[in-house]
Amino acid sequence: MSLAMAEDDSATKIHLPADIDWEMLDKSKFFFLGAALFSCVSGSLYPIVVLKTRQQVMINAIPCFKMASSILRSEGYRGFYSGFGTSLMGTIPARALYTCALEVTKSHLGNAGISQLGFSDASASAIANAAAGLSAAVAAQLVWTPVDVVSQRLMVHKNKYNGGIDAFRKILYSDGVKGLYRGFGLSILTYAPSNALWWASYSAANRLIWSGCKPEGKQVVAAQGLSAAMASGVSALVTMPFDTIKTRLQVSDREGGGFRGGGLSESMRSLVKEGGLGACYRGLGPRWASMSLSATTMITTYEFLKRLSTKDQDHSFA
Repeated sequence: MSLAMAEDDSATKIHLPADIDWEMLDKSKFFFLGAALFSCVSGSLYPIVVLKTRQQVMINAIPCFKMASSILRSEGYRGFYSGFGTSLMGTIPARALYTCALEVTKSHLGNAGISQLGFSDASASAIANAAAGLSAAVAAQLVWTPVDVVSQRLMVHKNKYNGGIDAFRKILYSDGVKGLYRGFGLSILTYAPSNALWWASYSAANRLIWSGCKPEGKQVVAAQGLSAAMASGVSALVTMPFDTIKTRLQVSDREGGGFRGGGLSESMRSLVKEGGLGACYRGLGPRWASMSLSATTMITTYEFLKRLSTKDQDHSFA
């Protein structure tokens, strides 16, 4: 039996849950419910993002729990939500752009169209998901990069700014619009491949889990969550160095009083000088945890949201 025949034969045994296309969604309900659901998810995971960001900009490595204790002692619980208001305001339009680009790309590309090029169903699904993740990440970064710059400044230099608007104004005054898009190229290099890799890995993991099985009820949610966690581990490990350098660039402060990252080459040299390759992976634990928890929560919430937003309401988990 040839490899192609084996792939086709195995594909017939995989009974994946029916996907919901972009055309099947009530868009107003989708975006309204999505804003509420994802705001709650972002709020619950934000403290881990703060820990990851502060670890990445430290000159000397500090264990995650020690840093958490330090923030709690010096700043209280509010320290874990520095810049959250700014981040939340940006999350809603960025998430809307992300989901729109994701679903439109998946709908127009489609597994069937790729399969006609000679790819197996599994490969076609991975390619379609990777392309959708890539386009979604690029679209979202147009909004998210300025929000990321401001919120990360508040996480690291919170005493220098009187809230998000003040930070936005000062960055714009000192560095111009270019300052708000500092690290944009690295953000694309980090999140575009990361999203493509994540969605491709998620598709592969989901098919692997359901190989020879038929999804029923809440098992669908469990499979989606496990697939998301597996995909996040791969994505976090591959893209961590880009994320560390990007974070340092975005929080560098020309006005002094904080981390001064300089340009891209200077940031890279400084990071390697501080701790070699290992320094590029500072904050990997929190980032891995954040990505896994976020992805698991997001994908299950996202699929639930799509079923809530279908025009005919025929799709359910029951």
